[in-house]
Amino acid sequence: MSLEVIIVGAGISGLCTAVALHKAGHSVKVFEKSRFTGEVGSAVLITPAAERVLSRLGVDWLKARGDAVAYFEVFDGITLASLNSHDLLDPTEEFGAPLYTVHRVDLLNELLRLASGLDIRLGTKVSCADANTGVVVLEDGTRHFADLVVAGDGMHSVLRAEVLRHHPDVAAVAEATRSGMSTFRFMIPTKAMQNDPQFQELLRMRGKGCALFADSTRDSEHHMVWFTCRERSIQVFVGVHDSIVANPEQLKDLMLSEFGHYHPSLIRMFSLASLVTNWRLDIHDPLPTWHHGKLVLIGDSAHPMLPLGAQGANQAIEDAGALGALLSNLTSVFQLSGRLYAYERVRRLRASRVQTLSKVRLGREKDVEVELRKYADPPGSDVPTTFSERYKHDYGFDVFDACRQAVDQEKVVVVP
Repeated sequence: MSLEVIIVGAGISGLCTAVALHKAGHSVKVFEKSRFTGEVGSAVLITPAAERVLSRLGVDWLKARGDAVAYFEVFDGITLASLNSHDLLDPTEEFGAPLYTVHRVDLLNELLRLASGLDIRLGTKVSCADANTGVVVLEDGTRHFADLVVAGDGMHSVLRAEVLRHHPDVAAVAEATRSGMSTFRFMIPTKAMQNDPQFQELLRMRGKGCALFADSTRDSEHHMVWFTCRERSIQVFVGVHDSIVANPEQLKDLMLSEFGHYHPSLIRMFSLASLVTNWRLDIHDPLPTWHHGKLVLIGDSAHPMLPLGAQGANQAIEDAGALGALLSNLTSVFQLSGRLYAYERVRRLRASRVQTLSKVRLGREKDVEVELRKYADPPGSDVPTTFSERYKHDYGFDVFDACRQAVDQEKVVVVP
């Protein structure tokens, strides 16, 4: 049967879910408050676990201008010595799918291509929704009904509270706490440095991987990540630091000051940045529930996380894959409740582990081991405590296989 679905938010999570649920045979409307009038965002790493979902949705990586990546390596930012690495000469052979970096805008445009023909309403702000009735109220007061409302409205979700208000004992966990960290983000055209011998030497060192340059002189998450996008025509940098930014006009100077003790070859690259942005990083604890009635959370609405590990977009894509798979071949609307519980079984504990790991950079997994064990699945099972274990945990998951197992469990009938 076909459900009437309203998706709030047309970011990566909302658009992926719209395409997935449309492919599953449902009628989909998307309400997005922005108008997509400008190019925003940086670039994202797409892991094999998420690529498996995107390929099933029909993403064309040539159109999305994705860069194939071989591995992720951690270097000492001062000496350039290798600290940790996981060689992926063939990510498809190890994890069953490729690894890509892609500009966020290019990925959104590719998802919009796949969603062409769907009812996507830009400049449409949602004020609230009722989880019990499936009624969505827009800012202009108009009301829309759905069998299922999907909240993909991001970290500052207006619909998350509607799920949590039915669980008053856990509502407080939605509050964010300051991490004490921020991120500089900037991009440099490759052509601006391609004739520089120091840049060429760094390229040879990095190869076709993503590089993380850690600060070995202090006990903090201070580091700079470097990768490419748009067919290697853009060099992308994300620098995690612990400064309080007061003057946005001095961001480049502050960035160069924060990372001024790194290797001179790196500083030479960083100095070519023309536009530096900064984002404050807040910590959100995992939610104990993601749905109530006809309302379900996805993406940053369900599991906002820090960028340490580059997993935010990937977890949102896995959410979409899970909903699309679990809501396929429904024969009755009465199956919806059970499938939403199955969605939480497949996704919540896994995303909670990733969300917890996002508070520490690659190689510092032991720092959050105690917290990670709260979300072991099943309880008492192993959790990632090393760089290599984290890599396999984050990259090797098959959401479709997990969904098949969840549906099989739903069909089991226990006879007294």
